[in-house]
Amino acid sequence: MGNSDFSHIDFDALKKVDVRTVDPDTLVDISKLDIDTTLPKEERMKEFVRQVRNPYCFKVGKISVGVSFSSDGVSFEQRMEHYLHTL
Repeated sequence: MGNSDFSHIDFDALKKVDVRTVDPDTLVDISKLDIDTTLPKEERMKEFVRQVRNPYCFKVGKISVGVSFSSDGVSFEQRMEHYLHTL
């Protein structure tokens, strides 16, 4: 997924949407997305962004979800593994 594929999308602005204050009715419910799983990974990613409109703020059913990434380079899997070890 090259930069030029989404040059028309302001991802910085999308990141700034606050899930706590956004109108849930404006969010896309990802449980209703229809993405062709036979497409190559890059095409599936493009289709996800096209359908969800904001990959940082969406909903699953009635639950609003905000996604952010830390700059420390630790993956989600590493965070989850650490969390599970601390239980």
